[in-house]
Amino acid sequence: MSGYTVHTIPGSPFGRAVLIALEEKGAPYRLAAVAPGTLRSPEHTARHPFARVPVLEHDGFRLYETQAILRYLDRVLPVPPLTPADARRAARMDQLMAINDWYLFQGVANVIGFQRVVGPRLLGLTPDETAIAAAMPKAHTVFAELSALLDRQPFFAGEAFTLADVLLAPQLDFLSATPEWAVLTADTPHLCAWLERVRARPSLEATTWERVAARAAAA
Repeated sequence: MSGYTVHTIPGSPFGRAVLIALEEKGAPYRLAAVAPGTLRSPEHTARHPFARVPVLEHDGFRLYETQAILRYLDRVLPVPPLTPADARRAARMDQLMAINDWYLFQGVANVIGFQRVVGPRLLGLTPDETAIAAAMPKAHTVFAELSALLDRQPFFAGEAFTLADVLLAPQLDFLSATPEWAVLTADTPHLCAWLERVRARPSLEATTWERVAARAAAA
């Protein structure tokens, strides 16, 4: 299969998850960078009516929503598999992907990550300490649950790297750049060990913010 194009903002954790999946599959792809201030442009809303990223285009087929894209890629590029064959492990993977979207990102990463990283780095904004403090109770709850679900396993759904790790890795790597990371992981050393383990994968190394930005600039 060929002809993969990923429309995303360099640095987007959701966009990075799609790139990680393509790297894991060894599939060639084209990165189509989207400028942060153009999400509501007619050009982009024609691709994504809700003005978000990423969007995947594949041989005339267009798809948005990160979970849908990841599952599509795992179906059309079945080797190596990123979904467990075991029904319970697959269900745990699905649960963790939902935790990422509804609890880790919403109210945690989209607040702390924006205030500490995106706002200062891209927009020149000063972090809103009140907003960060308000997000911390939910963050502690999310991190405690992620730690409990990971337990002492190598990866979130068991022995194998799955779509749960693909989706969670960019969000947690993003948050690790904030001072809140040390507080949130003080009692979860195995969560930190998991992050170091997945960071060492070629797919993570190839999709850092810096490398994706450089690839976008060279396109």
